[in-house]
Amino acid sequence: MDWTAQIDSYCERLGPGFWAEPVNAITNGAFLCAALIVWRSNRNTPLTRTLCIILFVIGIGSTLFHTFATRWAALADTLPIAAFILTYLYAINRHSLGWPLWAAALCTLAFLPYAAGVFAVLSNVPFLRISGGYWAVPILLIFYASVLRNRQPALAVGFVAGAAILSLSISLRSLDAMLCASFPVGTHFLWHLLNATMLAIMIAVYRRHMLEAAPAGR
Repeated sequence: MDWTAQIDSYCERLGPGFWAEPVNAITNGAFLCAALIVWRSNRNTPLTRTLCIILFVIGIGSTLFHTFATRWAALADTLPIAAFILTYLYAINRHSLGWPLWAAALCTLAFLPYAAGVFAVLSNVPFLRISGGYWAVPILLIFYASVLRNRQPALAVGFVAGAAILSLSISLRSLDAMLCASFPVGTHFLWHLLNATMLAIMIAVYRRHMLEAAPAGR
């Protein structure tokens, strides 16, 4: 595989140049800002600073992809996103739900075949198949919210809010090529802005839950 091969995936990109996607590239600053803001407000709850670091790396990886637009840059873009999802899921399973280490780790790894299954199902559904792999996350958030709605209602509300923001973000990502003729800059930059907001909120939701649970000895 040629890792330096160029990728043209988004409406804004019209050529192979480094600044061929200026809006998509610059809006990755939202991830960096979100990571720094949440880092400063962190109070040393388990894994929150790790999540902040990964959020910062997401911004760097996405910037690389929207400037170099190569296969290696695409990997730099997607791997940190996967790392954030798995780390966050483990944090919820282990520290919020109080599962033993083996169960938290096993259910975290189960996300991979689950996401593959969601992608396979949605690959046959018009519009949803455009960003099929990402829909696994809001679906899972809604599932967790439904399970926790009585036991931990504040956490459940946070998950629903995150799922709603992410669903809008994924929809706008999917509309990028469809609206290109009438909106040449595309809609992918809104995916960046909304995702940065959503991920910061999800870290804050988790941190708040951990701080509130601390007096109870969790």
